[in-house]
Amino acid sequence: MASKQEESVNGNFQHLIFSPKGGVEGVLLDVEREPAQIVFDRHDEESSGDFETLKQGQKVVVRAKRQGPSPKGESKHAVFGYVRLVSIDGGKPNKRKAAKGAAFTGVVTRFNYARHGELNGVVLDTGDFIHTKPEGLVGLKLKVGDKVSADGEARSLEVGGGRVVEAVRVNGKRIKKS
Repeated sequence: MASKQEESVNGNFQHLIFSPKGGVEGVLLDVEREPAQIVFDRHDEESSGDFETLKQGQKVVVRAKRQGPSPKGESKHAVFGYVRLVSIDGGKPNKRKAAKGAAFTGVVTRFNYARHGELNGVVLDTGDFIHTKPEGLVGLKLKVGDKVSADGEARSLEVGGGRVVEAVRVNGKRIKKS
């Protein structure tokens, strides 16, 4: 079976598309007044990060592979498999990986707890969850209302609207690894 050719899909970002379990499984674009769906590979948590900060109407160029008909029936619009994001509003896209210097900032709105009940991080007013693990949070002495700047690898929360940041540094302090 021949592999499908990559093509450029140029359109305006409309919104994220959620899976039944609450993850992000793709995006919807407006391409010349017609919807075009871009789907991510199953269990691909990183690709949604390319789109999580976009606003409706922003112009994007995406490299993608046109999908054939589904065994469940014909699609009402074009469906493409995601390869990569080429540009946003004519510029190069920014990857949201804080380990290379991008910081996640906000104000602490609440604490988060590990399954066994110990504090393991904070949730910011941006919706981001800064995961420090219990031993990492101890020395930070944070309280609700404190400003936080955190660096670390990030992925989208399955409920949307924020990211999980595996913190390596919070407010300039290196986080202990267990």
